[in-house]
Amino acid sequence: MPITIVPFVPQYITVHLGPPDSNAENVTVTFPDYIKNVASSEIYPTWDESAIRANIYAQISFALNRIYTEYYRSRGYNFDITNSTAIDQKFIQGRNIFDNIDRIVNEIFNDYIREMGVLEPLAAKYCNGTTVTCEGLSQWGSENLAQQGYSTLDILYNYYGYNIELVNDAPVREFMESYPGTPIRRGDSGAYVKVIQRELNLISQNYPLIPKINPVDGIFGENTEEAVRTFQEIFNLTPDGVVGKATWYQLIYLYTGILRLNELDSQGQRLFGLNLQYPDAISEGNTGEKVTILQYFLSVLASFDPNLPFLQIDGTFGPETKNAVVAFQEQYGLTPDGVVGEKTWDKIYDVFKGTVDTVFLDEEVFGIKTVPYSGTVLEFGSTGESVLTLQQYLNVISLSYPQINAVTPTGNFGPQTRQSVIAFQREFGLPATGRVDMETWNLIANTYRTEISAVTSRPTQYPGKELRLNDRDPQ
Repeated sequence: MPITIVPFVPQYITVHLGPPDSNAENVTVTFPDYIKNVASSEIYPTWDESAIRANIYAQISFALNRIYTEYYRSRGYNFDITNSTAIDQKFIQGRNIFDNIDRIVNEIFNDYIREMGVLEPLAAKYCNGTTVTCEGLSQWGSENLAQQGYSTLDILYNYYGYNIELVNDAPVREFMESYPGTPIRRGDSGAYVKVIQRELNLISQNYPLIPKINPVDGIFGENTEEAVRTFQEIFNLTPDGVVGKATWYQLIYLYTGILRLNELDSQGQRLFGLNLQYPDAISEGNTGEKVTILQYFLSVLASFDPNLPFLQIDGTFGPETKNAVVAFQEQYGLTPDGVVGEKTWDKIYDVFKGTVDTVFLDEEVFGIKTVPYSGTVLEFGSTGESVLTLQQYLNVISLSYPQINAVTPTGNFGPQTRQSVIAFQREFGLPATGRVDMETWNLIANTYRTEISAVTSRPTQYPGKELRLNDRDPQ
């Protein structure tokens, strides 16, 4: 289920031996064997071991990100990743594996890169660094750094920044599609229903016609059925109020898209301060700020339009960006040449601006704001505003996660607060230290923001329950 992501590595991965829409074979292999194949196909076994390890970490993380986000399965495909190097990574069925790569992968196949405060693996972009360049890891560049004495972690920091870390020894378990296997309908109850309710409430922030489900109780009643039916009508699904496979994956698609849009906050704030007038024609092979702005626009639109593909924001106009441009042009009646001329640029900007104006509240472009990490670890005995904020965040989160106890918001970090922090860390796969460092703070703040977004109604939106004398909004 896409609500709580617990670190793990799957036993198997299914690879499509061609581009996504091609009539190619699917093969299912163990995850370690897949990574051995990719590493043997992508890099050279004669490289320095620190470079080999850095590349393998990137390959592991990229593949796991495809699996965790159900990147292909949520779009109706029956595989986890392709072997198309234009969008994924190279896999050659039946190839020989190099001995040293076999050994290294056996040691680290269940380690991966993630951003601090984020549980899912980093979508670790990389390229060869010679014929193709990108903002991610340069394969040949990593070897040059290794020759200069860089460690594996130093190489990763160099390309992905210092706000990353390695998850070590994630457990191996069978990965199952999030869809429960049978349709969910009125009268059902349990964890899957609660997932549906929370996803619908978050999505309703951006689609106010969807009524709020209140309370989120895991019981598929009349309000849930009404919200499901409205969702289905908006997205051209059979409006039967039943969550079958198509509705389930459309929910995931929109839910993860909205979360992804929130993660674009810093890029959005930066881009809004730039000149967004048409620069000049942008086409495949171009790089730089104008491409970054274009990719940002298209990424925002893809979060709300399932006909547009998601796009990495890397400042390089490659095949993925061209495909996204063509998809946009086809949808809006423009010449589908993959070139962003003035008409295409203006239309993309108009649709982007309309989306932002329609979807977000007045001055609040990216939803609920949270307090950034103060730079000081909070622990037993700490006091002050940061502790009070922490307690308030935990209290909101506890409404959806009963194993996390609410605390009295005093501004004093006592035993009660420590136990709630430990419970949160266990629930979300962090070391259960009871101390709030930057990683724990960021994850608590992000979870709080998601919870608040899911229960806060838009001004034009039915809140999901009758309003009576003395009712109050949740604080």
